[in-house]
Amino acid sequence: MDSTAIDRSDTRRFEASRNRLASLAYRLLGSAADAEDAVQDAFLHWQAADRERIEVPEAWLTKVVTHLCLDRLRSARARRERTAGAWLPEPLLDGDPMLGPADTFEQRESVSLAVLTVMERLSPFERAVYVLREAFAYGHTEIADILGISTSASQQHLHRARRRITAGRRGGEVDPASARRIVEELLAAASSGRTERLVALLTDDAVAISDGAGLTEKLLRYDTPGRIASVARAGFTSTPAKQRLAGGVSDVHYALVNGAPALLFVPGGRIIGAVTFDLRGGRISTLRGIANPTRLVRLTDAWRRHAPETPLITGW
Repeated sequence: MDSTAIDRSDTRRFEASRNRLASLAYRLLGSAADAEDAVQDAFLHWQAADRERIEVPEAWLTKVVTHLCLDRLRSARARRERTAGAWLPEPLLDGDPMLGPADTFEQRESVSLAVLTVMERLSPFERAVYVLREAFAYGHTEIADILGISTSASQQHLHRARRRITAGRRGGEVDPASARRIVEELLAAASSGRTERLVALLTDDAVAISDGAGLTEKLLRYDTPGRIASVARAGFTSTPAKQRLAGGVSDVHYALVNGAPALLFVPGGRIIGAVTFDLRGGRISTLRGIANPTRLVRLTDAWRRHAPETPLITGW
């Protein structure tokens, strides 16, 4: 084979792993844009490497992407952004290949917005061990080789990560039909101003979090059912001022985002806001409002390729 044919073959080998690598990077970083950058950087490493000496390309690429993500997590810029408290994971529409494997509960949970948020409390190594083990089923010997640590250290990192994620878990798997019914009830109660019904749909320890459309330095947080009900009433009520800010009237759609029920606000095919829900015991335990335009780019692109159902509300 001439060098051009070899390069094409090696590019195909990389492309065959791209979705898996992107899924790994997204779980580690919580950002689709950053994950895409990490995968592209890995491709440059792949092109520059002596590929004939790489015995197992998949293992080599996994190691490279993992370390590129660890470098990003440790960077001063990332620490400043995340410590500032205005960071929420980037939401992805169900079916996005970046969500990756979803055959087991552990794989589905590892990409939920709830767990991606909790993983911000983990050290970079704890986060990497948890993702490699729970989402991709790597053994501790393999993880130790990828991260350059001992097998026992890998086991300890996993133990600490599992403990912290269990302590921070606020929801669980819910029957899809029940999840949709609960979210539709909340939307109906909020848009009609029925405060008592709204409060009844929330757990006693419910929390609502918003990124403030990227206009605030810190996340907005509401942690009593009464306060959340008040915010939901205001947020789900359409006004001319909101329509002007949105660039027109919106449709409100039900969707699944990172495996969780969500409401999407869509004027003219562009998502301007997503509200996701964690459910526990038939009630809502967490609401997350994401309206920062930079966090909705990939979600909007996927939505435009999607065939949506009839909206729950038109002309919002």
